Parts: sequence; C-alpha cells; structure tokens
Amino acid sequence: QLELVESGGGSVQTGDSLRLSCVASGRAISTYAMAWFRQAPGKRQEFVATIASGGNTYYEDSLKGRFIISRDNAQNMVYLQMNTLQPEDTAVYYCAADLALKIFLDGRRLPDHWGQGTQVTVSS
Repeated sequence: QLELVESGGGSVQTGDSLRLSCVASGRAISTYAMAWFRQAPGKRQEFVATIASGGNTYYEDSLKGRFIISRDNAQNMVYLQMNTLQPEDTAVYYCAADLALKIFLDGRRLPDHWGQGTQVTVSS
C-alpha cells in the first residue's frame, strides 16, 4: 500500500514562499502520476498540479507561474514550490498518487492514494 505524508505547511505573510513536501512509502512512486490538491475552508477540493511519471507537468490555469511541482523518484518525494502566496491560497494541501495520469486531468474519479494534508495559512 502506498502511503503519502505531507509536510512543509505553515503560516506566512502575503508574498512569501513555501515549499511543500510529500514523502511516499510502501511503494516506489516512479510509475505513479503525483499531484497536489487543496481545500479552502467552506470550499470544494481544488486541483493544483500534477506531474506525470515521465516528468510532464500540468497546472490549474490560475496557478501557472506561481506554483511549481517537481518529483525526486530516487527519494520517493514530490514537492510543491509556492511563490508569491496570497490569502486566497490558504487551504489544506493534499498530496495524491495514481497510476493513471488522466484522472488528474479529467477529474472523472478520485485518485487512489491520498495524504493527510498540511495546512497553509497566508495572512495579509
């Protein structure tokens, strides 16, 4: 069973940067598409970004240019670099994994594997 654990969240000011990490255990992530989602208070869960097993990346349009997803298969890690953070970025951020990249792009079903989430709070 693939287990995911996020870290790196915290409380920051508008304009700051944060780097979230997701460490996987139980299986190698090299064949998995990995992704980040977020859920703000009172809102639906939102797709943030995904990175294919081969390294191609895809982002929610509104986050392109500010957020960067990356992976280190040797370390079984996935990262989300978040720059120029805004109060509207406040949310719980979740790491996810699935063998099928397309489910992150078409949203037809939920990923098979999720982390427990890490809180990011951006104050003005």
